[in-house]
Amino acid sequence: QVQLVESGGGSVQVGGSLRLSCAASGYSGSTYCLTWFRQAPGKEREGVAAIYTTGRPTFYAASVKGRFTISQDNANNIVYLQMNSLKPEDTAMYYCAAVPVPYRGTWSQDYMYNYWGQGTQVTVSS
Repeated sequence: QVQLVESGGGSVQVGGSLRLSCAASGYSGSTYCLTWFRQAPGKEREGVAAIYTTGRPTFYAASVKGRFTISQDNANNIVYLQMNSLKPEDTAMYYCAAVPVPYRGTWSQDYMYNYWGQGTQVTVSS
């Protein structure tokens, strides 16, 4: 059973940075796609960035490319989302999710994901 625990959210001003962490367990021996999603009030859930547990490939939403970086610490099974140049529209609840590879569809389709964390709130104020 894969378990995911997010941390690192908070409040930051426009242009600031945050690093989110997702501590993952229970998937040793299998390859998973680990993805950060976000959902703002009244909006659909959006795939932000993804990485395979093998370290590559990585995927990014167009809205965050060049500002966010996904990475992982294999020794400790942690996936990070470094968020720079934050904007008010980045305000959302951020979730870590996992799906076994291979999967049918594209990385950003949330309905494929079997496992979800509880989420961590990110608020960007001007």
